[in-house]
Amino acid sequence: MFKNLGDRLTGIFSKLTKRGALSEEDVSLAMREVRVALLEADVALAVVKEFISKVKEKAIGQDVIKSVTPGQMVVKIVHDHLIEILGGNLEENAEKAFQNQPLNLAVKPPAVIMMTGLQGSGKTTTTAKIAKFLTEKHRKKILMVSTDIYRPAAREQLATLGAQIDVATVNIVANEKPLDIVKRAQEQARLEAFDILMIDTAGRLHIDDTLMDELVQIRDLTNPIEILMAADAMTGQDAVVVAKTFQEKVGVTGIILSKIDGDARGGAALSMRHVTGVPIKFLGTGERVHELEVFHPDRIANRILDMGDIVTFVEKAAEIIDQDEAEELAKQMQKGIFTLDDMAKQLGQISKMGGMNSMLGMLPGIGKIQDKIDAAGINDGMVGKQIAIIMSMTEKERHNYKILNGSRKRRVATGSGTTVPEVNRLLKQYKDMSLAMKRFKKMGKKGLMRQGMAGLFGK
Repeated sequence: MFKNLGDRLTGIFSKLTKRGALSEEDVSLAMREVRVALLEADVALAVVKEFISKVKEKAIGQDVIKSVTPGQMVVKIVHDHLIEILGGNLEENAEKAFQNQPLNLAVKPPAVIMMTGLQGSGKTTTTAKIAKFLTEKHRKKILMVSTDIYRPAAREQLATLGAQIDVATVNIVANEKPLDIVKRAQEQARLEAFDILMIDTAGRLHIDDTLMDELVQIRDLTNPIEILMAADAMTGQDAVVVAKTFQEKVGVTGIILSKIDGDARGGAALSMRHVTGVPIKFLGTGERVHELEVFHPDRIANRILDMGDIVTFVEKAAEIIDQDEAEELAKQMQKGIFTLDDMAKQLGQISKMGGMNSMLGMLPGIGKIQDKIDAAGINDGMVGKQIAIIMSMTEKERHNYKILNGSRKRRVATGSGTTVPEVNRLLKQYKDMSLAMKRFKKMGKKGLMRQGMAGLFGK
């Protein structure tokens, strides 16, 4: 989501960091370019004005102009103010300044979490994502209920998602009114000792009085500890306006920015916290129920400025990679055994972590070599093709690639929708990885896994 903005900002700051000294004119010129970059990224004008004013005030100070590395000092100032805009409190101590604002569950169960938002914002899917997060991370017993009696199959959608993530949902009763549904859900949550009741409310294509009246009635009836709003990042500043209205009318306590994996310009995220005064608590990184990320202001600022986000990278890897499977694979590698099936498993883990683009976006300095990555064709499509190629082979071929002659390669290419050169390229990567496994089998499990990941990038 922040790629274009990040590219613009890193380009601007690279000019500053290459200079040995900076004048006030240099800083002013850079800030004008930053201003244009932020406006093009759809950041609210009021946010841009305040941001530039604060950064410029500090950046033209004597401590910066006379510092040994003035360009890097300016980058640090911008970085700190990005964190502040995104919700970090730099006046707090270092430990608290960069913490996200977690969900407030400090209430006698069942705690009520009310999900709001317009139609198409990903509200129902986000409800299931948060339920999955709270079940797995906080060991909570959760009951979900939908009060959306207007959108066709909305309640059935939540029930289906609940079955997928093994979270209970309230039974659907025909012709039941929203307040009656909520009362029945509250009773079930109380009698069956659920920790949390999640209410997925109805949405509209636009804000209207009927919608707001219904949300206020549900709020007054349930007294929710959290009122969350799903905001579609793809809608840019419209999402900010919607969030502000919901905050004024209903009283939102947190925002979940959905669809950040799309082609959004990032302005909504940078404007949301400042304009509404409501913290962003989660990011929806994809359509699948596990694609939810806790929002950390400092990590997002790092990504924007191409400083990487290694912490989130490691956290995702720990969540996705099956420990037993990794141990088994490490044992095989120590014996010098590495099949195409093993390679497919590693490629599959990349897909589960959000794909190649998502992973690369968390690595520091990746923006500087993005053109080379694009030229090499390293992207999510490449991973999908490689998995398809391996799956188009017979079991015998996957365990002994040497039998893949010309006719077999043509069959595999046809079956996977690729070409023979692409099949040959995958086999070369596999051979390089196999050779590396044998060469480094004395490095230990961690070294082996690192070498295996390097092989996927063709190194």
